[in-house]
Amino acid sequence: MAPDLLVRRALSRDATAISELNNSFASEGQMLRRTPEMISLAIDDYVVVQQGNGQLLACGALKEYSPSVAEVAAIAVSREAHGKGLGRAIVNAVEDLARKRGTYDVFALTLQPDFFAAIGYQRVDRARYPEKIRRDCLACARRFACNEICFAKTLLAADIVRAA
Repeated sequence: MAPDLLVRRALSRDATAISELNNSFASEGQMLRRTPEMISLAIDDYVVVQQGNGQLLACGALKEYSPSVAEVAAIAVSREAHGKGLGRAIVNAVEDLARKRGTYDVFALTLQPDFFAAIGYQRVDRARYPEKIRRDCLACARRFACNEICFAKTLLAADIVRAA
């Protein structure tokens, strides 16, 4: 990752930029649409990659379902920054946030299975996460035509203690 890039927790002022980045992919059916208001309500769960000039190039969130289970969600990397390791950096930052919160079971629903497989996630049946299905999938407009694939990773207990 370039030295002029900063991975950091999102701030309230980032909500609009995160929404714009996310929704640039949502308009292509790659992600679910998120408003700045939705993001503001969960801003403590977001991380971003910021360029030296202040522009946000990537974002992601940790969506908790129980004290031990959370989703690595809303991963988006601006098109001009694809292939520069920012997706991996965002997922690492989201995993660090999970560790700090004591969460060890993380999963992602994705249309980019090769990416998650390359960073150590294993393909699993989404039925493994009934919390996700109950809270999000049943109300989702795509619930009858969802083609997202579920991947999961267990964060090591030693890593959780080290991150605290």
